[in-house]
Amino acid sequence: MIDNLLFTLSLIHFFALGGLALYGVHRLWLVRIWARERCRPHPPRPTLPEDPALWPLVTVQLPLYNERFVARRLIDAAARLDWPAHLLEIQVLDDSNDDTSGIVDDCAAHWQMQGINVRILRRSQRTGYKAGALAHGLRTAKGEFLAVFDADFIPTADFLRQTVPCFADSGIGMVQARWEFLNAEYSWLTRVQSLLLGPHFGIEHFIRCRRGLFFNFNGTAGIWRRSAIDEAGGWQADTVTEDLDLSYRAQLAGWHFLYLDDYAVPSELPATLADFRSQQQRWAKGSIQTAKKLLPTILCSPLPLKVKTEAIAHLLANLGWLLGAIVTFTLYPTILWRTGIGPYQLLRLDLPLFLGASVAIMVYFLLYAVSQRERQTLPWLPLLPILAIGLAPCLALSVMHGFLSRGGDFVRTPKFGLLGRQEFPVLAPLYRQVSFRYLGLNLLFLGYSLLPVLFSWQQQTWYAVPFLSLFPFAYSLIIFQECVDSLGARRRYSIEAVASPTP
Repeated sequence: MIDNLLFTLSLIHFFALGGLALYGVHRLWLVRIWARERCRPHPPRPTLPEDPALWPLVTVQLPLYNERFVARRLIDAAARLDWPAHLLEIQVLDDSNDDTSGIVDDCAAHWQMQGINVRILRRSQRTGYKAGALAHGLRTAKGEFLAVFDADFIPTADFLRQTVPCFADSGIGMVQARWEFLNAEYSWLTRVQSLLLGPHFGIEHFIRCRRGLFFNFNGTAGIWRRSAIDEAGGWQADTVTEDLDLSYRAQLAGWHFLYLDDYAVPSELPATLADFRSQQQRWAKGSIQTAKKLLPTILCSPLPLKVKTEAIAHLLANLGWLLGAIVTFTLYPTILWRTGIGPYQLLRLDLPLFLGASVAIMVYFLLYAVSQRERQTLPWLPLLPILAIGLAPCLALSVMHGFLSRGGDFVRTPKFGLLGRQEFPVLAPLYRQVSFRYLGLNLLFLGYSLLPVLFSWQQQTWYAVPFLSLFPFAYSLIIFQECVDSLGARRRYSIEAVASPTP
């Protein structure tokens, strides 16, 4: 009975490793195509008519929910967009229930006095979360085009001048700008995040756009043609990644998207592990919900095979978190099952498969970082697989939730207005994500991941110990960072209490 169970778990283990290896192969394919495409010059971008009277009316939507640290910064940046005031409408979609609303009112009043059309739209209930807010604003929006910026972005003054001319092609439904990061130097965590997100734009979006494949609006730093939103069925809240969902529906309706690799919008990365994990959980859950919702339609459509294949790879990419968690949990049973065969079997089968997947993925990130001359980020590259191992179990739960549910709570990622290595504001703990349950889970994962290490040590399989030690090291790093973030939040809370003593 036990032998059968161990055998079954071993099969599952190798199936998961094989899935990760396929993911690595896809990354290598992307790198290969990217190496070809990046040598081709960027196609010339259309320009605006010389007469501003011929320019279109644009609505800028700013969805906000409890963003006291960045609301003013965002509204100020939107109001400074280099576009004729009579052709610019700014909608502040404010769902806040804290003092953000007062900040928004003051800032909007300032710009209204300067002749800028800033309108504040509030709802009695936060139905549909961000998708609901965008849909609510769309009902009264006057613009032919709609630009969207999340609270952690600072659109540069020339954003509309760079993007609106691209709609000279009547088939273009959305234009997405690249992201760049204001606080990448804050910590090892933000540096690793910049490594993660850079190739998402510079390789994935770049290739998919050049090859006529589907890619997505990233929820911010992009601009839509209103008719594309309408024809695709509008914003919908049955997934927690409303941007990905609408993107695929619009492209299924025949609209084309454009990605601007040579133009970037500054943004802020999540600065704590809890905030980063929360963001990744929403993306993982939402992408699976979108795949469940739209893949049947995509597969039954007359789209070319290359489009369907890449859509599958794109929408199901977050399955990698589930596969990674399965590999971790089945590693120990797999080692026990093969004890009779020989402990060094681990090195002949598991290690090549694991390295085949991880090395392929590391090459993907390494080549991009080198090509962008981001040498300052290269020392942090080894932490990328460590972070992935440590987060895989929690994100695997989100993937499973995506399969089993529709919609759900939209957990916002707190923003603090951080630039460079700037410290958190004193009131930051008010937006702190709760992470105690994850700390407990990771302590359990750490204990379990030590079992294969101890077993290999007892069996004197010395060469396997460094490989197996990656897993407890990953959970130790996650636990360490959780504690550092918690202590930092407690210290900031203490400072706040001293600064504002209770009467």
